[in-house]
Amino acid sequence: MTRYLIAVDLDGTILYDFDTLSDELCRFMHRVQANGHKVVIATGRPYRSSRFAYEAFGLDTPIINYNGSLITHPGNPDFPIVNYTIRKEAIIDIFESNIHHIRNAFSEVKDAIYVYQEEKAIEPLLHVNGASSIKVGHLSDTLETDPNGFIIIGKSGHGRYISDYVHQKYQGEVLSRIWNLEGEYDSIVEIYTPVSNKGMGLSYVADTLGFSSDRVIAIGDGHNDIEMLEYAHLGVAVKNSHPDVLKIADLVLPHTAKENAVLIFLSDYLNIH
Repeated sequence: MTRYLIAVDLDGTILYDFDTLSDELCRFMHRVQANGHKVVIATGRPYRSSRFAYEAFGLDTPIINYNGSLITHPGNPDFPIVNYTIRKEAIIDIFESNIHHIRNAFSEVKDAIYVYQEEKAIEPLLHVNGASSIKVGHLSDTLETDPNGFIIIGKSGHGRYISDYVHQKYQGEVLSRIWNLEGEYDSIVEIYTPVSNKGMGLSYVADTLGFSSDRVIAIGDGHNDIEMLEYAHLGVAVKNSHPDVLKIADLVLPHTAKENAVLIFLSDYLNIH
């Protein structure tokens, strides 16, 4: 029997909502591992807000957070940690040069949060539970070291201006992407580096665990999942994924996260019932 390394995204892929997993999926993931496969979580979230899934699945693998910027192993203190950061000078420049386009913004250093201004509406984006500290204020005054990531909540319709600035000013040294959301959060811009993506993170984990890419399955839905779906031998997109993900996926599932897409697919593919 071929044993696979299975990488799963959280939001939009296996979560029913912000923090809900189906009990059926949790039990199934235990069976997947009992059959000799390995499961790794690859998410844009910090560890503090993905730990619940890691523990519910009973994982013993590394975890990929901040879209590959931080890779740790909760059960192995000797694991060689990956920690990619963005120059804080670049973060402050992007923030200050686009302040007229910005509603709010926050940056993170592992589990410390640096947020521009207090705003109840964006708290779900901050994943405040478990934060080691929260500092509020202008980033030039609060940001102490190079962060793992930077999220800008742009004013409605202004995200493209921020993204254009990053592209023109940094020419690939720093990258940006606009999240595929509608409504008042249509201009959330993520700032990241070329070396921090889920594909590179998954490659690192696969090498560490002894899996060649032809034994890797990756399942996701968002733009930040593209690189890991491209790296995997089998890149799988759930229904209603980002259009760019649908274009590159080897397989598009007919179900959504709320319909237990991952469980249905893996049950058939791995023949675990």
